[in-house]
Amino acid sequence: MAGKVSAIVTTVRRGQKYTEANRTLAARTAAALGIPNVPRGNDSLEELRAAYGVDTVLVARRGLLTLVTAEGELFFHPGMSHLRIKNLLLGHGDHLVTALGLTEGMHVLDCTLGTGADAIVESFVVGAAGAVTALESNPLIAAVIADGLAHATGDNYEMHAAMRRITVHHADALAFLRAAETDSYDVIYFDPMFRRPLHESAGMNALRVLADMRALTEATIAEACRVARRRVVMKERRESAEFERLGFTHIMGGKYSRIAYGVMEL
Repeated sequence: MAGKVSAIVTTVRRGQKYTEANRTLAARTAAALGIPNVPRGNDSLEELRAAYGVDTVLVARRGLLTLVTAEGELFFHPGMSHLRIKNLLLGHGDHLVTALGLTEGMHVLDCTLGTGADAIVESFVVGAAGAVTALESNPLIAAVIADGLAHATGDNYEMHAAMRRITVHHADALAFLRAAETDSYDVIYFDPMFRRPLHESAGMNALRVLADMRALTEATIAEACRVARRRVVMKERRESAEFERLGFTHIMGGKYSRIAYGVMEL
């Protein structure tokens, strides 16, 4: 892993039911990220952050990871994906699924994992015959969300199975794409962080502090067009100038939605 991560990992002070699982998770996370595994003792997280001179503390809690910053906490939660999957099971549409043109068996590269909700929906639709590879440029976010996808319980079997099938890589999207073979994925998806958030929450605040806020580049889109067989899709605010700047002329999405999807057919 490139660069030093400014973080430590510890466990909750209480929670006997999960004590062994928490200790095991903390040790595994520390080894994977190359960060200190700190026994919790009676110190508060603020005290630990100050003592070790770090911005972020990963906490093993109930057998899962929580990322704690001064701005808020980020932990794995499937978000709206459970409702979206229920709607798909009922035969209703999903704007992302339509924009990506997803069908069973397709291979998807999701270049912006974030909280993982879109990747779960993608994985559900492509099924066991397909594959979703998800990239996250921040190693701490990647650790929390990958751990949740691998170990959290889904609302139903379909969602649970979809979570387990997602492969997460801590990687920069452009570097990953440059190393990928031509036409190696059916569709490639980008959901860059909005400069002005649509809503605030403790989890989103923590995510924004650590997320890659760089705008997508023309070079990244060009590489995506080389690597994708069928489509490259970008999610943005409906009125965003990013669509035109990056060459997305076909815009899809809900008529009254504040977000839209730019679609490049290849």
